[in-house]
Amino acid sequence: MGKGFFQVPTAFNEPIKSFVPGSPEREEVLKQYKAYYNSTVDVPMYIGADEVRTGNTKPMSPPHDHKHIVGTYHVADKKHVSKAIANCLDSRDAWANLTWEQRAAIFMKAAELLAGPYRAKINAATMMAQSKTIHQAEIDAACELIDFLRFNVEYMTQIYSEQPDSAEGIWNRVEYRPLEGFVYAITPFNFTAIAGNLPASAAMMGNVVVWKPSDSQIFSAKVIVDVFKEAGLPDGVINVVYGDPVMITETVLASPDFAGIHFTGSTHVFKELWKQIGNNIHNYKTYPKIVGETGGKDFIIAHPSAKPAQVATAIVRGAFEFQGQKCSAASRVYLPKSTANEILELVKKDVASFNTPGSPEDMTNYVTAVIHEGSFDKLASYIDQAKKDNNAEIIAGGNYDKSKGYFIEPTVILTTDPKYTTMETELFGPVVTIYVYEDKDWSKTLKLVDATSEYALTGAVLSKDRYAIDEATKALQNCAGNFYINDKPTGAVVGQQPFGGARASGTNDKAGSAQNLMRWVSPRLIKETFVTPEDYRYPFLG
Repeated sequence: MGKGFFQVPTAFNEPIKSFVPGSPEREEVLKQYKAYYNSTVDVPMYIGADEVRTGNTKPMSPPHDHKHIVGTYHVADKKHVSKAIANCLDSRDAWANLTWEQRAAIFMKAAELLAGPYRAKINAATMMAQSKTIHQAEIDAACELIDFLRFNVEYMTQIYSEQPDSAEGIWNRVEYRPLEGFVYAITPFNFTAIAGNLPASAAMMGNVVVWKPSDSQIFSAKVIVDVFKEAGLPDGVINVVYGDPVMITETVLASPDFAGIHFTGSTHVFKELWKQIGNNIHNYKTYPKIVGETGGKDFIIAHPSAKPAQVATAIVRGAFEFQGQKCSAASRVYLPKSTANEILELVKKDVASFNTPGSPEDMTNYVTAVIHEGSFDKLASYIDQAKKDNNAEIIAGGNYDKSKGYFIEPTVILTTDPKYTTMETELFGPVVTIYVYEDKDWSKTLKLVDATSEYALTGAVLSKDRYAIDEATKALQNCAGNFYINDKPTGAVVGQQPFGGARASGTNDKAGSAQNLMRWVSPRLIKETFVTPEDYRYPFLG
């Protein structure tokens, strides 16, 4: 504990800037965006104190302008991954033994850098790399990442303060050690905040980390590295590698010092990782911690009492913000027959009001591009199939174009089959499928919602009837780790709605809470006896 029981500044959620026309923050981020667009960056790997450039590079392009190159990044060979692991292990003792308040100070400083001098940089980089609108970039790359850093420091101190009772003549205490070895962080393209939080949360608790960002997010990942470096994170604590995910993962998981994985990505990949860890279990010095947040097939169900305008807004925001590329995005919707037509007309009106999908530099755009050609082609194939199927009808959108950017129109599919493929399959794009149920089948439809998907991440019920809300809350308790009442199923806020789901959606370790940080420590109980016995005989022996 050092020389005092220190109190960290009280965490608070970073205020979201409006970026209204003429505002200074709008002008600043546009200026930074243009600077990024009109230049190129060469992104190295970060291994120990070295910026590693292999000469084997890949280009980086905005999804909304895929022929334009904004930089390159260097790809690892196996020897670079091995070196990253070695640097972790060389750095572990010094980092693990650094007093907690010194670690806390680094990440609190990182939060303030993001809130101030790096805010336009992290937002503009996220607009560029992931094709987010400024609002989506602000709530993610700036505010959520700031919140993760601030609140995790507070949660860390809460964890350390949790101590056992002591009896007369003894002192019981618990120390929360980092894991023995290193942590492997695999982060997705869709949230810059997740990319920063997965390695940082483990590092904050005294662990060393090998971090592999998504190839589609490296442009903004570099800004995260720049922030951590300026905040004073020592070399070797977080080592960053890019390249072939299979080779990198096999190299990492083969190490006997592998102690945990912090993952966000697809369900299939996570299951394969779990299998690999299991197959290697006899090689490890300790049982690895396995933490993952994976896919979702997230639902909205509206009760007949729900206000149509509120349901329509929940659908449009929940399904189409960031082109539906959120694991929490609404992608299947259940509407009562009595109000379905009114809700659908409102949805179609909203979709018709969108600009044609375009660049986030044009801040009048609500929808931009999906992340890459593979995603585009997958979504286009499902849209084409819906146009052919007799049990599905596209009632809004349905067009796409990848000549300049990977643009998919926000698309609404109406189906007569509650088990239609797009009601069950995670698409990860701006496509939502709607099924209309008979009002009298409300309770039956709740069972349908629960049984339709393998996932259990987020879901929402909209109703003015409190009995119906109570019934839905109970009936749907296992199919959404984050459940929303009279709201869209997206937008979890750190410190307010800890995020995660179960079933095929992950281990439900709730990012943005102390529960997640507890996964990155190995507690040690210390019992100290002040007057030590000198005779083995207990009183019952006489």
